[in-house]
Amino acid sequence: MKGKSEYKKSLWIRIWKQRYFHLFVLLGVLFLLLFNYLPMFGILMAFKDYKIQSGIMGIFTSKFVGLKHFNAFFTDYQFGHLMYNTIMLSIAKIVFLFPLPIFLAIVLSEVRNRTIKRVVQTVSYLPYFISWVIVAGFCQILLSTTNGVLNDAISALAGQKLQILTSPKYFMPLAVITALWKETGWWTIIFLAAITSIDPTLYEAAEIDGASRLRRISNITLPGILPTITVVLILALGSLLGGGLSGSNFEQSYLLGNGANQDASRIIQTYVLDIGLAQGRYSYAAAAGLFQSVISVALVLISNFIARKTTGEGLF
Repeated sequence: MKGKSEYKKSLWIRIWKQRYFHLFVLLGVLFLLLFNYLPMFGILMAFKDYKIQSGIMGIFTSKFVGLKHFNAFFTDYQFGHLMYNTIMLSIAKIVFLFPLPIFLAIVLSEVRNRTIKRVVQTVSYLPYFISWVIVAGFCQILLSTTNGVLNDAISALAGQKLQILTSPKYFMPLAVITALWKETGWWTIIFLAAITSIDPTLYEAAEIDGASRLRRISNITLPGILPTITVVLILALGSLLGGGLSGSNFEQSYLLGNGANQDASRIIQTYVLDIGLAQGRYSYAAAAGLFQSVISVALVLISNFIARKTTGEGLF
């Protein structure tokens, strides 16, 4: 008993000494509770006829209607088109964005000049901190048909202006290119961290044995970062309806989308916003959002299962 009481006393002493660190942890926990877990009660709206006039308690007291709003969403004439736009946009980002950070990380790991390495890392990483609102503003400045830099240059050369911001056929390439510019640096840092964790003696032994640089990359670097590649790919596939590697598709579709290019830019997330807030159909919007979340969880489980079977690596 004495030993147990002494342990408890020393535990509280350690907690008190680390109180400022625990305070920071507590703030993070409170953030998760308020903005991630507490809003999950709103899922109940998807199964009820919720009216905004009933307030927060209406989430619990509204009439239960089962899968009524899910059926309405699945039978909506826009459902197929929304799914197509959402999935194709995410797939395009994964196809082009997934290999590039791996390639850039491997190239940077092979650069011996520290100055060049740091400059490239900084230049590629800085766009990640720029808001999508600012990126959309850049696109307006560069690509607008009225006073855009690109179209002004084309007009000066007696060419025909490009309707990049208003044509549906240009929306997906524009979304992919801006995502590449903004997100590549962040994922490069992730893969660079994985490369630095590889035992350097493996490279030294391979070099002594006469292995070329490409041979060292293929036999040491790539297998060494395979667990990280697998985890990133699982997360990307899990968020296939949300945005793949570039986080949410919502910002791009909402900021770069308009009435002229909505055939390509309207996705499930912007549809939920329009239906939920503009038309006040909160239960219907909650059902559409919940459907997307359930599919995302299923994709994570499936991709993790496949990764476990094929490579032996996975999230769990």
